[in-house]
Amino acid sequence: MPDKKKCFVVMGFGEKTDYRTSRVLDLDKTYNHIIKPAVQDAGLECVRADEIPHAGTIDMPMFEQLMQADLVVADLSTSNLNAAYELGVRHALKPRTTIIIAEEQFASPFDINHIVTLPYRLDGKVLDIDEAARFRAVLAKAITAILPQNRVDSPVYNFLRPLTPPVLGEEKALGARGTAMDTDANNPTLAALMEQMNEAKKKKEFVTAKSLLNVMITMAPNQTALKQQLALMTYKSKKPDELSALKEAQVILGELEPMHSNNAETLGLWGAIHKRLFEITKQRADLDTAILSYEKGYRLLSDYYNGINWAFLLNVRASLSGPADAITDFVLARRTRADVLEICKTKLESLKDSEQTRGERYWILATMAEACLGMEEAAQSEKYRNDAKEYADEPWMLESTQEQLEKLQVYLEHSPLKNLPV
Repeated sequence: MPDKKKCFVVMGFGEKTDYRTSRVLDLDKTYNHIIKPAVQDAGLECVRADEIPHAGTIDMPMFEQLMQADLVVADLSTSNLNAAYELGVRHALKPRTTIIIAEEQFASPFDINHIVTLPYRLDGKVLDIDEAARFRAVLAKAITAILPQNRVDSPVYNFLRPLTPPVLGEEKALGARGTAMDTDANNPTLAALMEQMNEAKKKKEFVTAKSLLNVMITMAPNQTALKQQLALMTYKSKKPDELSALKEAQVILGELEPMHSNNAETLGLWGAIHKRLFEITKQRADLDTAILSYEKGYRLLSDYYNGINWAFLLNVRASLSGPADAITDFVLARRTRADVLEICKTKLESLKDSEQTRGERYWILATMAEACLGMEEAAQSEKYRNDAKEYADEPWMLESTQEQLEKLQVYLEHSPLKNLPV
């Protein structure tokens, strides 16, 4: 029986932020529920870079696949630069059998409007079942149609005719095709290690998760998401003690230059680390860094998470400031909460009520409760808090909200606005 044709998928892994639309998209859902099933429906083997067993960095097997794969499917959702680069390499190496897809709100920063891009719908972190089935069929049909064709789809080979594609030596070509998709117990895949890491994370085995992430970073040293996760697992481990863990996480994340970054996840983690450092050390510099981080993240995404944290820390800083600065921070915190409340309402209306969205619904409603409390609308705050209880699947969620509201109440009782003449 002849070997199956092979498809290499070019895309980001996990949750990625689309900064143009201020949405976080779960690209693993696209891969696992649309792309991989569609490729298999069309009769091909399917692999993504994180599923390739290898020793050392991911670069060699990635380039081998871009050269040797019978088909490449490139998902450019969130304007992922790595995916765009790999697509460019494929177009330079191969004149045909490349399919481009993207989430429907994708707006290309590059001039590829003359290239066909197949759109699909992804509602943030949630993938609609009907949409998954629809686009899976569309993609499978496109794959089946493109393979037997001799049509050139690479703009490189379209515009630079007649250009001859490069050819690997026979021995190298056979080696690339024979090993890139085969399993190897001695060289686990990024995907397998990520699964183990997520299991350790769920069990709160943060030291184990750290060890796995360190291995993954040697395999994919340029993956920002891995360094973000390493910083998160490090400070959550509280080993050897909480302060030391926070300082270690600070060094890890510092490599990404957070205050010069437009990555909202990096900024959120930087804010969280310095917020916790301030709670231990009471150093004003840590508080100011946390405030700047959450503010920048909020300006980037207009999201409720960064907004509500920024507002709270403004109240904290007000408690340490003179009258004029304290009033300024309190007023800014109130205005931010008013904006956050509207963001939450819009988000809640757009969110489908399903098992998949229960956790997000809880945190939106809990944020609305905190926003209203900060605006001294106690009755409305209590209403949102009661609404949130329906979606609290774990006791710690309610405990976390209760603790946060109690902290905020202390700062509100010392509001500098109370002394102003009416």
